[in-house]
Amino acid sequence: MQTWSHDTMTYCLDKKSPIAQSQSRLLQLLGKVLPCITRPFVLKWSTTQVLGVTEQLDAGVRYLDLRVAHLPEGSENNLHFVHMVYTTALVEDTLTEISEWLESHPQEVVILACRDFDGLTDNLHEYLVACINNIFGDMLCPRGEVPTLNQLWTRGQQVILSYEEASVVSRHRELWPGIPYWWGDQVKPQELIHYLEHMKRCGRPGGLFVAGINLTENLTYILAHPSESLEKMTLPNLPYLRAWVREQCPGPGVRCTNIIAGDFIGADTFVSDVIRLNDKLLRC
Repeated sequence: MQTWSHDTMTYCLDKKSPIAQSQSRLLQLLGKVLPCITRPFVLKWSTTQVLGVTEQLDAGVRYLDLRVAHLPEGSENNLHFVHMVYTTALVEDTLTEISEWLESHPQEVVILACRDFDGLTDNLHEYLVACINNIFGDMLCPRGEVPTLNQLWTRGQQVILSYEEASVVSRHRELWPGIPYWWGDQVKPQELIHYLEHMKRCGRPGGLFVAGINLTENLTYILAHPSESLEKMTLPNLPYLRAWVREQCPGPGVRCTNIIAGDFIGADTFVSDVIRLNDKLLRC
């Protein structure tokens, strides 16, 4: 059982960044015409993490959600991360930071999920894959059967890299296909848990998959709570969501969970609750 930080890189969203190209034209227009109002408003509903990537790894997160984008006004090969707006952090620098952390923690294994690819051309995809190979090298575990920890330790491999672009994955054996994610898209925690329980009854996917306990705002909620933020919406509901986490069983069973994703890592005991679920495997 592993912990995933949902939208890992949103701790460093750029206050001066334009609205991402993937967002609606209206929102992009408002970002240009009324940036002093629009950008702070967007930022408070886009930020899902407050800890840096090394701090998240130190806290016990082992699955990072990396949403890659090319900033339209940026230089040709400068890749950033994105969640409605772009980050100050560059992809190459962040991957290097993760690699350095792994070098100092040789028994640790991480799963990196590269997703979205807003504005990436075929050439930029190949550039990103080249960066991944240059930075991680032999740390990368080639795709195949999901390995055990002992197998990874024996091989000296510490990174499973999920890449949500099938045509690129087909050309590179070091990349794994996108990992299924159960996203409830719910404002209310009760509805989110209802969705997750429904998905469990339907049966888990084979291999790795993610169950997200992250709440998601909608326009109705935002208009009814103009002074709030995603953090203010999420934090009061964490005890309820954490109670569901503690009831889960890891393992290969049809109704078992695998990776659990959450927002605002470090705000409560979410990471330690997920890690403790592995004790249930020892009692089987």
